[in-house]
Amino acid sequence: MWQVVGQDRAVTLLQRNLERGSVARAYLLVGPSHVGKMTLALELAQALNCEAAEPPCGECDPCRKVASGKHADVQVIGLNSGGNSNDKPRAEISIDQVREIQHSSNLPPFEGRCKVFIIDGAELMSNEAANCLLKTLEEPSEGVIFILLTANDSVLPSTVVSRCQRLELRPLSTPQVETALSERRSLESAKTELLSRLCHGRLGWALMAADDNSLLQQRAQLMERLLEVIRGDNEQRFDYAAQLAAQFSQNRGSVQEVLDLWLDWWRDLLLVKLGSGDTITNIDHEAVLVEMSRGHSLAQIRAFIDSIQAAGEQLEQNANPRLVLEVLMLSIPGRSAV
Repeated sequence: MWQVVGQDRAVTLLQRNLERGSVARAYLLVGPSHVGKMTLALELAQALNCEAAEPPCGECDPCRKVASGKHADVQVIGLNSGGNSNDKPRAEISIDQVREIQHSSNLPPFEGRCKVFIIDGAELMSNEAANCLLKTLEEPSEGVIFILLTANDSVLPSTVVSRCQRLELRPLSTPQVETALSERRSLESAKTELLSRLCHGRLGWALMAADDNSLLQQRAQLMERLLEVIRGDNEQRFDYAAQLAAQFSQNRGSVQEVLDLWLDWWRDLLLVKLGSGDTITNIDHEAVLVEMSRGHSLAQIRAFIDSIQAAGEQLEQNANPRLVLEVLMLSIPGRSAV
């Protein structure tokens, strides 16, 4: 039985391919992080090697081995795969990693019917790695399936994308997440509702946050800093911009997460201002949002939302992070007599 939640269209297509014996040589699973791409990829790997009449059963020896990461014919390749613990963190999936895939794909399956290579974060492949993979996709070996996972297929070479069957995994609705979370974790209803909203349809993130309270603690610290900056003076805001710019040089993703947090906050302000407070994300800060909304006009809120989005786009285009973030901080609207 397929365990991935809310991706019925993709599951139906894969089931049909399996039943008809028309499994593609390469699949491209596209969707935001923690939306279920890896879960679906592993379940497809299980189905391809399952011993039951209706795969994937999740109970047979091959299914269990795939789930535990111990199946010899199922490999996951990503930034953290290969190498050893003393290696520096990689910034991209290298050509050496893809060459290892090429070599392994030319060998027959060791214990199953099918070899499956899952490339996690395919958009992080170097140009050399992507071109190397392309040669393998053009002349795939029998009994070998590639599954590429990506949050953004627009940065992949079109030649690679064209050789894959593309499946898009969309975020779940808040009620879908809330139901799935209630079924899988024993949480207080307030925490279930909060996680269901904070995850933006990414059930995987909600499950991680349910198991690891440090994620909510980290969010609490970021929220506290956000409110300090909004209420602070220009000196505090410039200091914050400098901190984020320094952080950006080390970890771009973490700064984007901060911008997403800001975007959520100001969208919530907009919803409260419009009388739609029941749909906000930060339900644990509703009273603060209501109070703050009284001091800002709709025009101010909308303008700053545009500024946050523009800053994110400029950072993606490699603009000077310090300058972009300083301009953003200067754009924070002051309280108006509304």
